[in-house]
Amino acid sequence: MKKNNIILIGFMGVGKGTIARALVKSTNKFAIDTDDLIESMENRKIKKIFKKYGESYFRDLEKKCAIWLENSVNDTIISTGGGFYKQENLSKIGKVVYLKSSFEGIIQRIENSPNAQSKFKKRPLLKELDKARELFNQRVRQYEAVANVVVDVENIDIDIIINNIIEGTNENN
Repeated sequence: MKKNNIILIGFMGVGKGTIARALVKSTNKFAIDTDDLIESMENRKIKKIFKKYGESYFRDLEKKCAIWLENSVNDTIISTGGGFYKQENLSKIGKVVYLKSSFEGIIQRIENSPNAQSKFKKRPLLKELDKARELFNQRVRQYEAVANVVVDVENIDIDIIINNIIEGTNENN
């Protein structure tokens, strides 16, 4: 059975959660977030999981989450953590939409949000912008390689983004 999920991938802070919530209003789908699922499984925040157990433990949790999504979830918008795109079964979960923005555009988006300080605090990797930019540059081609649809989100009205996602995912049926 072909999954009717939309998987939003992209760098941290690009707006995956915000766009997922907006997509809900334009579709008959629910929205879930892989980081929220992992936090629920572990009963602790991502930041604490990384600090206590390290990245490889977290990636194992992502894999467990990806398997559950493949086996149990349909007709859902799935916003993902920045590294979730590496899951081997991604294409079996649904259509992959890469939300594309420049690094500067992402930083500006976070800085302009009303809760900018908490958004930066939630993303410890953004404390060192040079390292974060390097990670961003490594991931851009990888995001594009796994995506079924690429949607530019930088300085674009959310209604246009939503329409582009819906059109792009319908074209690729």
